[in-house]
Amino acid sequence: MAVSCVGDLNTLPLNETDYTSEVAYGTEEANYLSGLAKLYLCFTNSDASNLAVDDGGASELIRAFWNLQECSTDEAKSSWESDSWVKDINQLTWSSADNTATYAVYVRTLQGITYINEFLRQTTDSKLGDRGCSGELINKVHEMRAEARFIRAYLYWMSMDVFGNIPFVTEDSEFGAVNPEQKDREYVFHFIVDELKALAESDDMPDARSNQPRADKGSVLGLLARLYLNAEVYTGTVMWSEAKEICEDIFQMGYGLCSNYADLFRGDNGENSEALQEMLFSIYYDHESSTSWGGTMFLTVAAIQSSDEPKSAYLLGSTQHWAGIRVPYEFALKYFNVSSPNYTNGTYSVADDRGKLFFIKGRTQEMTDMTDFTHGWSLFKYSNIPHDMTATSFYSNASYFVDTDMPMIRLAEIYLIYAEACLNLGSVSTALPYINALRTRSNASPVGTADITSDWLLAERGRELLWECHRRTDLIRFDKFTSSNYLWKWKGGTYDGQGVSDHLKIFALPSSELASNSNLTQNPGY
Repeated sequence: MAVSCVGDLNTLPLNETDYTSEVAYGTEEANYLSGLAKLYLCFTNSDASNLAVDDGGASELIRAFWNLQECSTDEAKSSWESDSWVKDINQLTWSSADNTATYAVYVRTLQGITYINEFLRQTTDSKLGDRGCSGELINKVHEMRAEARFIRAYLYWMSMDVFGNIPFVTEDSEFGAVNPEQKDREYVFHFIVDELKALAESDDMPDARSNQPRADKGSVLGLLARLYLNAEVYTGTVMWSEAKEICEDIFQMGYGLCSNYADLFRGDNGENSEALQEMLFSIYYDHESSTSWGGTMFLTVAAIQSSDEPKSAYLLGSTQHWAGIRVPYEFALKYFNVSSPNYTNGTYSVADDRGKLFFIKGRTQEMTDMTDFTHGWSLFKYSNIPHDMTATSFYSNASYFVDTDMPMIRLAEIYLIYAEACLNLGSVSTALPYINALRTRSNASPVGTADITSDWLLAERGRELLWECHRRTDLIRFDKFTSSNYLWKWKGGTYDGQGVSDHLKIFALPSSELASNSNLTQNPGY
């Protein structure tokens, strides 16, 4: 840990097995596609051979980011307190001491940005021309560069959201053994916004819904809407009008809600046309060609234990049962109004279909012991079973890894961003049809304009986006993450919960980075 985990963000080559990336690409399209594929793999890479972590699988970016976004809130808790990060994240009691989960997010995002910068350096028109690339290939590489810039924007958003002020470099930064400068959150925010606006206007970025699961203009505008939604947190200035306008642009792009909410998270969600029509951006997983210990593999098999069903039935379509993550009962009660839970036969009552994905047989209602997986309610939201099959019919196809793609941005989130923007602009009635479309899909009662308040919208986001990496950011935006006015079990390290210091709204930079880069300053409060 004495050596920087990221080191110089201007690293050459892109691939350590290449002689140099300058000669690795040549004139073949496949070589450039291979380089682009490595950039998408920044989200799913579980190889931790060059990371100082105690669990390589937990260092996968989506999994590490999910742990910070969910286990630090009232939506999820982990029972794996033998893992170094778990207790502090579960209880909001972390300090400046190095933390495996935050370290993984820091490393994975900034290393990914390193690779993207090098890809962009090596794919300029000048470089392509010097190599003798055809005009047709150059045009295709232009599209790849646009996708790479979107991935970089997404990684910078993740890093900025978690750490605030972060090291910052682009392909135009000084190249060589130079420590990157630290930029404040507002600077990074505006860089991301400018990048996304440029990509939205560029002919190089593929049209919406033309490039799934790779990024396209729908992905670009979806992330931009999310940035505008949280603009006040990131910059101190609200951007509700901008958020509303971007959402309205997305509404014209041909996306539609999947008719069955659960199908969005099933093993064929990357092939099922109904599920695909709701996805603005997703991460591809396949049990043979794109495997990982994180992402939907983690969210599926860590939510189940072997005794939850006949072992031969593989209830969620995987042969694995990790017994790690679950939802506190109080969250299910507060947001879904569940009633009559029977922990012997596994039944409970709830009207909203989104609340029918809990598994409670053999569980204990009170989470008095967070190390006991049976304390709390399991959530079977993610499943490896295709939407038109049951566990029994899929049994012979059950695999170790899963095929479920990870939704990163979907239309339902855009509906909810639109509603929040309209509420803050005094025009909530404009958003009512979109809100009730979500509720109708889930067989929940429709609402009127008087029902839609800030607290109601936070609750609806909790219902719709449960376990999709939004909760921490949402609670911060609604000023409930650290506040003593909104408590949940174990918040602040006590069973009944207590308020915590506001400095915990962002995480500490890794000590190894501070030691190796004198340009970095630790976040306030640490």
